[in-house]
Amino acid sequence: MDKSNKTKTKIETKEVIRCFGTGNELYENYHDTEWGIPVHDERLLFEMIILEGAHAGLSWLTILNKRETYKKAYDNFDVVKVSKYDEDKIQELLEDKGIVRHKLKVRTSVKNAQVFIAIQKEFGSFDKYIWNYVNNKPIKNTYSIDNLMPSSNELSDRISKDLKKRGMSFVGTTIMYAFLQAVGLLNDHLIECICNQK
Repeated sequence: MDKSNKTKTKIETKEVIRCFGTGNELYENYHDTEWGIPVHDERLLFEMIILEGAHAGLSWLTILNKRETYKKAYDNFDVVKVSKYDEDKIQELLEDKGIVRHKLKVRTSVKNAQVFIAIQKEFGSFDKYIWNYVNNKPIKNTYSIDNLMPSSNELSDRISKDLKKRGMSFVGTTIMYAFLQAVGLLNDHLIECICNQK
């Protein structure tokens, strides 16, 4: 009898490793297509300032699940419109179950929009302001599964301090570190991650 018919071919499958998000399609998509990729778009930079501030004390997945509602509630993160929100609009936001209805976070978003615009006027764009901190080149870190990344660093400390001095809130060093990762100033994809070489 020919034994070759009974031989099974062993197919090697490589495990897909991500920094986070494995098993949740929304989270995986965010990780694979947004997180750590350099952002220079003013609207998206403002969106991430607002979302990272809302993220304080909550899981990022909670914010991702509310992201589309945030876009509608915040006029697609039009910084000029948000900077002019009045008390009626703030109350409307506080009643919107699709966003994080934290009074201070909602009120702060309006003030942060005003500061964002002031920075645009001073530097020509928020993009120029923020990317100047890294000489317009992302910092690629080399963290691994065994050497986990920090939640803040000297860069996030400096940016947090400056933004607070300018009048922003919910921009502490941990929030700013997450922001810097999200918009690609810091590329913290783990060495083992499928996105490490992007």
